[in-house]
Amino acid sequence: MQLSRNRVEALTDGVFAVAMTLLVLDIKVPELQPPLDISQLSGRLLDLWPKFLSYMISFVILGVYWVGHHFQLSFIRKVDRPLVWINLLFLLWVVLVPFSTALLSEYPMTQIAITVYGLNLIAIGVTLAGHWWYATVETRHVDADIHPALVRGALLRTLMAPSVYVVAIAVSFVRPELSLFLYALVPVLYILPGRIDVHWGRRRQSN
Repeated sequence: MQLSRNRVEALTDGVFAVAMTLLVLDIKVPELQPPLDISQLSGRLLDLWPKFLSYMISFVILGVYWVGHHFQLSFIRKVDRPLVWINLLFLLWVVLVPFSTALLSEYPMTQIAITVYGLNLIAIGVTLAGHWWYATVETRHVDADIHPALVRGALLRTLMAPSVYVVAIAVSFVRPELSLFLYALVPVLYILPGRIDVHWGRRRQSN
C-alpha cells in the first residue's frame, strides 16, 4: 500500500519543531528576592551553564538529524506502511530528547544521566539508519539507478553518530566530562560537508 510522502515529511517537520522548542523550556529565569542584587543574579545565571550547554548540544543534534531525514526523503520516491511506522518510531525517540536533555542538564556529571542521554541519541540514529536501509534495499523506495556507493556511504555516515555515542557512554564510567565533549563533537562532524553532500547537491540541481 503506497502512502503520501508529503504527509510523512509534514509530520516529521512538525515534531522536530516542537521537540526543538521544548528544549529551551528547561532553562528557567532565576527568581531573586528583593532587593535585587546584580552580583547574585550574575552568579545564578552562571549556574545555568549546564542547561545552556545541554540545550545547545541537543538543539544542534536534532538539527543534524532533521537534515539527515530531509536528505533521505530527497531520494525516497514513495512510502509504504512499514516505512511509515519506522518513521514514527524515529519520531518517538526524537520527542524524548527534551526529557533526556533536562536530565543531563540537571546531573551533567552523573553516569546514569549521561547514559540515558546517549541511549536516546543512539535510538534516534539507529532508527534513522533503519529507515534508510529499508527504503534502499533492493531499491524498494528509491530510483533504480541510485549509486550503490551513495546508499552505502549514507548508511555509514548515519551510523557514525551512534558509534560515537556508544564510546561516550563507555567513557562516562571513568571520565564523564569527556563524554560530554564527545556529545558536543558529533554535530561538528556532520556540519562539515562530506562526499554525501556532493551527491545531495547534484540531486537537488537535477530536480
